[in-house]
Amino acid sequence: MTILFIGYQEILLIALIVLLIFGGKKIPELMRGLGKGVKNFKDGMNGKDEETENGERKTEN
Repeated sequence: MTILFIGYQEILLIALIVLLIFGGKKIPELMRGLGKGVKNFKDGMNGKDEETENGERKTEN
């Protein structure tokens, strides 16, 4: 069983199913939303690190 190894045929099949379910016009909106979510997650992680550093600097002063 090779669950972790997906070939190009399986990826094409999944893409075709997604295209049939959502349609061609909805896919860019879905990808845009996914991209915004990932960006917000990264910004949140970076912001948390900066807040921690700023908090440590404030206590040291």
